Amino acid sequence: MRLAELLDALPGSQLMAGSLDLEVNSVEVDSRAVAADAMFCCISGTSDDGHKYASAAIGRGAVALLTEREITDGPFMDVAEIRVPMGTARSATAMASALVVHRPADRLTMIGVTGTNGKTTVVHLVSEILRSIGFSVRSIGTLTGERTTPAAPDLQRLLAQIEGTAVGEGRPGAVAMEVSSHALDQHRVDQVSFDVAIFTNLSHDHLDYHGTMDAYFEAKARLFDDAVSSSAVIWAETEDGRQLLARREGPTVAVTFDDAVDLELGPRGSDFVWRGHRVSLRILGRNGVIDALLAAEAAIALGGDPAEIALALSRSPGVPGRMELVEGVSDGPMVVVDYAHTPDALASALVEMRRLSGGGRVTVVFGCGGDRDKAKRPLMGSVAMTGADAVVVTTDNPRHEDPQVIIDAIVDGMHGAPVTIELDRAAAIAHAIESSGPEDLVLIAGKGHEVTQQIGTIVRDFDDRTVAGAILRSLSQGR
Repeated sequence: MRLAELLDALPGSQLMAGSLDLEVNSVEVDSRAVAADAMFCCISGTSDDGHKYASAAIGRGAVALLTEREITDGPFMDVAEIRVPMGTARSATAMASALVVHRPADRLTMIGVTGTNGKTTVVHLVSEILRSIGFSVRSIGTLTGERTTPAAPDLQRLLAQIEGTAVGEGRPGAVAMEVSSHALDQHRVDQVSFDVAIFTNLSHDHLDYHGTMDAYFEAKARLFDDAVSSSAVIWAETEDGRQLLARREGPTVAVTFDDAVDLELGPRGSDFVWRGHRVSLRILGRNGVIDALLAAEAAIALGGDPAEIALALSRSPGVPGRMELVEGVSDGPMVVVDYAHTPDALASALVEMRRLSGGGRVTVVFGCGGDRDKAKRPLMGSVAMTGADAVVVTTDNPRHEDPQVIIDAIVDGMHGAPVTIELDRAAAIAHAIESSGPEDLVLIAGKGHEVTQQIGTIVRDFDDRTVAGAILRSLSQGR
């Protein structure tokens, strides 16, 4: 795209140096990703400032810079500089990223899912439904990339690839994506118009970034502006959901448990009737039912047939690391792995485990991530103490924090209740399983689908499901 066209499209932008008579082939916010003919956008973040990396970007082939202020080691010869008003670099980056790839989202069916918990499951189920009724579908979220929602340049490039695939297949293209509060606050999904926006729930998380629950809610609420989403599907059995419903003017569906008729919950999933059609869902617990109802109503908003939607839900396999049953042996405990890493998600998972226990003991193994919201750690401890018969506190992904400091904060919320502390996660899982009988249940929470663990700068292979499966098999052989 010609730089002159980008300048015209960016509100309040000015050419500070260089020529507009050049071609920009890509937009980048990471100087390490810059290639020839790129525009490098200097983003001032919470922990770093992209203006510091302008020279590095130019050295890699950038022909243009997008800035908010003067760069101290400039000016740069033969490089164009576009200046945008302070505080607008992120939104300008999103617009430039979309324009360079010719706004692919405008030609795709876009479904955005936000909320503290349940986003991944809803995205998975929406994708399964749309694929079954003829769409070329891609999911974007926790299971597909390093970030729940990619940075604007990466997102727009990915959408362009998805559109190309759909065109090649001769089918309509659709994207079901998790939209995080960070992404909304940082304008990553600006320039994406959503056909359906879905709200799951809101509970304590990410307050290290947002500061307050009100700010966290307002970030999520941006997805439901009528200018952003044409229609909405909202879980209506929480105050946050009801508040969103009250704000909406466009087409909106309120979803409640009343939509799941004759609901039966079992150790292998659930059965219910939705819109007159039987659904047999292979996801454990009430939360799985909520997620299925939200996904189903989103498909209705897109013109889907209820019978086809119900069939697609029944055929869908479980979601990796979401209340996932670890296949074991008859003489071992029932072991479930779940991504629950917030107080509310852990409480919900433990309620489901208690309901399935039939009187057996429930043991939970969990930790909290390092370099993340510290305020939730004692809350997680309190939830575990209340919801389980036995608690094993261990590492999650401590990252650059001292694991013992994280564990101490968790235990502070347990008010002296008995707890087993084991820093080695594999040993913690082994202890929980080996201490449980055939009638008992073990919940391994926090990491879910993840297949690595980060301790300091070291990232090692680690999958809760693999570890637990091996321990169950060993236990069987030992007995």
